[in-house]
Amino acid sequence: MSQLVNMARLMQGNEAVAEGALAAGIRFFAGYPITPSTEVAEILAERLPEVGGKFIQMEDEIASMAAIIGASLAGVKSLTATSGPGFSLKQENLGYATMAEVPCVVVNVQRSGPSTGIPTAPAQGDVMQARWGTHGDHPAIALCPASVAECFDLTVRAVNFAEKYRTPVILLMDEVIGHMRERVVLPPADQVMVVDRKKPAVGPDRYYAYRPDEDGVPPMANFGEGYRYHVTGLVHDEAGNPSTNPKIAEQLIYRLHNKIDSRLDEIVAVEEMETADAEVVVVAYGGVARSARRAVKEARQAGLPVGLIRPITIWPFPEQAIHQLADRAKRFVVAEMNLGQLRGEVERVVKGRAMVTGVNRVDGELVTPAEILAAIKEVG
Repeated sequence: MSQLVNMARLMQGNEAVAEGALAAGIRFFAGYPITPSTEVAEILAERLPEVGGKFIQMEDEIASMAAIIGASLAGVKSLTATSGPGFSLKQENLGYATMAEVPCVVVNVQRSGPSTGIPTAPAQGDVMQARWGTHGDHPAIALCPASVAECFDLTVRAVNFAEKYRTPVILLMDEVIGHMRERVVLPPADQVMVVDRKKPAVGPDRYYAYRPDEDGVPPMANFGEGYRYHVTGLVHDEAGNPSTNPKIAEQLIYRLHNKIDSRLDEIVAVEEMETADAEVVVVAYGGVARSARRAVKEARQAGLPVGLIRPITIWPFPEQAIHQLADRAKRFVVAEMNLGQLRGEVERVVKGRAMVTGVNRVDGELVTPAEILAAIKEVG
């Protein structure tokens, strides 16, 4: 990790992502320059060769996603970074990686949209795309940092989840977090928990690439090590052979979900602030969570019983935490830089037990503490 470790430094969010990727063992990056994620690629272009890794600038975002899938199949931990329109272009191959159970990480530094929108402006409009961007019923893991230090930590966690569960993982940032700078001390390499994919315990003649262990995750052999198996985006049997058998299809799709859904205690994380006696709970994530913290502090100073819950894991959605708060809170205020994508999830979980309102901006500006505080006072 070179001289960057153990030194306090002023670091950008995108830079922390790159350092987190290296610490987690990422040794291959394929990508295409796009604002506001380009710094991730620029830094890894320089840093990966220092640790024996490879960087490739691809011709487009579709090819970038295909390249990290190929590198991962060959046994190399792989990552790409993009924004807005690039994330849209990656969706088909994201679905392929999900079906073929190929571990990889996609960093999406969200920007204003739709289409090319305002490339340099922050937004959180890709929340539902991170869950349902590729077609079909599929699981999704998406993590959302709210600080530069968390960019490092959650990148490591994203890589570990991808490797452990043989699935693509999304680091869902926004431009505010990607480009802001904060004082950060990176942990030494021996204090970073690194998870490697599970390897086969049998020889090539007895190996089935999609035969799961008891945890629902199949061991993964690397191409080039003597294990030959078929990889496809089609529904397939345990050997990887395409199948139209309804029973095989059902078992496969359920298994893809269950290997994630059965581990929610490990995957799902939230931060709570002043929620023990809160009658009004603010829900915010990413850059907006920073404004929400200030608003909650000011509300508390004014004697208002207000708390904050911040989803660190956006997907799977932290239903249990929201459900528990709905047992005692009267109102939820969901603040986000879109027109209510996460608010709909809160409403689904709350099921009418509490009022849910939104604070929304889609003008390329961050939701302010004053806007959130005004909403708190209005519903309170």
